[in-house]
Amino acid sequence: MRVKYNRTSTIQQSGNRFTADTDIYDLTLHDRISGKISCADRPKFKELVTLIEAGKVDELVVEEFSRLGRCTSDVISTLAWLDEKGINVVIRNNGLQSRPNGIKNPIWSMISSVMASIYTLELENIKERTAVGRMIYVQNGGKLGRPSGSIENDKSFLEKPKSIQIMKGIRKGLTIREISKLNSVSSSTIIKVKSLMEA
Repeated sequence: MRVKYNRTSTIQQSGNRFTADTDIYDLTLHDRISGKISCADRPKFKELVTLIEAGKVDELVVEEFSRLGRCTSDVISTLAWLDEKGINVVIRNNGLQSRPNGIKNPIWSMISSVMASIYTLELENIKERTAVGRMIYVQNGGKLGRPSGSIENDKSFLEKPKSIQIMKGIRKGLTIREISKLNSVSSSTIIKVKSLMEA
């Protein structure tokens, strides 16, 4: 079976690359979820794992390495697992394949590691530019956070998507630093979620 896997961060994110060639695959799976969420925790990728474990998938096609994650270690571990299963991974934007015609590509490991590292570096650059933009905004009199006077109860706070992800991390036994990095939230937010969980 030839499977196409897509991942987009938002419902609004779209384009021809996600729909133009779906007819040439036996199955197309699409997760609408942040790239910071590991493949193992994505609903549609879990479906893919089940199919692979059942020996039903021969080839997996993705648009680019970043569709498999924004963390170098996560992308590399996912690719290593796919390689162990004998899956030919095809990266469409550069035409790279891990096992063309069933033969292992000798430069696959090197290129996939470099590309995953580049995506991670670009993500860090985006975060840095965003932080600088916020700092300039505040210095020019802008205010961050909820509008003054707004009220949010504990229940609605815990029902937020970010809070739910934080709770998952806490239940998995991750450290505050790990949860903060994974979800791009402050340690104070994590501590607040933790204290409400324990209340």
